Amino acid sequence: MKMGLVGFAGSGKSTVFEWLTAEKPDPSKVQQGQTAMADVPDERLAKISAVLKPKKTTYTKVAVLDTPGLDPTDHKDNPRRLGVIREANGTVVVLDGFSRTDFAQQLKKFREELLYADLEIVTNRIDKLNANLKKKARPSKETEADQGELVLQTRIAQALEAGTPASKIGLNPDEEKTVRSFQLLTLKPEIVFVNRGDSGFNDPLPADLLALAPTAIQAPVKLEMELAEMGEEDRKTFMADLGVSEFHKGPTIRAMFYGVGRIVFFTTGEDECRTWSIPAGCEAVEAAGCIHKDLSEKFVRANVISHDDFVVCHYSEKEAKARGLNRTEGKNYIVKDADIVHILASS
Repeated sequence: MKMGLVGFAGSGKSTVFEWLTAEKPDPSKVQQGQTAMADVPDERLAKISAVLKPKKTTYTKVAVLDTPGLDPTDHKDNPRRLGVIREANGTVVVLDGFSRTDFAQQLKKFREELLYADLEIVTNRIDKLNANLKKKARPSKETEADQGELVLQTRIAQALEAGTPASKIGLNPDEEKTVRSFQLLTLKPEIVFVNRGDSGFNDPLPADLLALAPTAIQAPVKLEMELAEMGEEDRKTFMADLGVSEFHKGPTIRAMFYGVGRIVFFTTGEDECRTWSIPAGCEAVEAAGCIHKDLSEKFVRANVISHDDFVVCHYSEKEAKARGLNRTEGKNYIVKDADIVHILASS
């Protein structure tokens, strides 16, 4: 899974990238984008591992893509810069919260750039479809398909021109499949992140921003990076003096992960306790394939314990089985977030 950090130049986007991934921004990769991995922390797995004491504890990861900052005064080149994130699963819009307070206005302006970039893609496609339809001696099926897509793309273009993102026009599954290859930015899940300075980070986000982005989050990124580099005693003193009660890196990564419709399931054992990333609504046979292709192809059944039941049973599979809480599920079982799953496959 990949999340693209996006924003206007000067928003501190690359600092957020370093904060999330511990990877220094590389100036040579500014235009094509820079990717690094970040663990998705999970306190539930941490507690399981603390009890079971496996040889290894592994968390699922999210790829974080730092992208070129947009020019706030001239959007002609911005569609090219935004093209870097078209393959990302979602976007994290970074707003400047250290030198500005007009968060809602920043977000509105950035969303306009996304609309403009998508409109360019859709308009180019409409031109190509019209050119195709003027050609003679084409198979009727191709002509019908192009005519159908032209109606769809025209509908999307009209919505974009009116300031409506593609995600808000009610595309059905077949329509989404038709436009999937164009990777429209306004179809991607969005996380709004306010990059705060060393003051105001405990203030609630303004109502006008929350009206546009109810799940918006914030953190004093540079300050937290500086605090993390201090010794433990100095860090505690400075955090108390500055009013910093906790670090926000972990919750921010989790918000990015869950914000694009992902969940996790757990596998546990003496050798390793691990989280596995799957899309919400994933069936057990598909989840098995995340572990290994053979487990999906030779799937027999899944032994499942819900996380809450596992806690009640003191993290003991033996106790869960004795209480009848270790369930046997078939390939169509919909895996729930934090399920403990063991796959049985034929040899």
